Amino acid sequence: MAKRRKEKKTYKYECNLTEEKYILTAKAENPDDLMSITAYYDINAEEDDRPADIKKKLGIVDKE
Repeated sequence: MAKRRKEKKTYKYECNLTEEKYILTAKAENPDDLMSITAYYDINAEEDDRPADIKKKLGIVDKE
């Protein structure tokens, strides 16, 4: 008998601020609190510690 592959259950969520849609394999406890990385760094610009090459790829201008 062939073994059946275990199917992963996926959950679809949407960011409240950017309307970006993403898929997770774990169920979120508070789906209303989820936000995308872009939205997080828009709100918390002082915590943006991404390297300069990543910011350049994303088109983010550093205000320093």
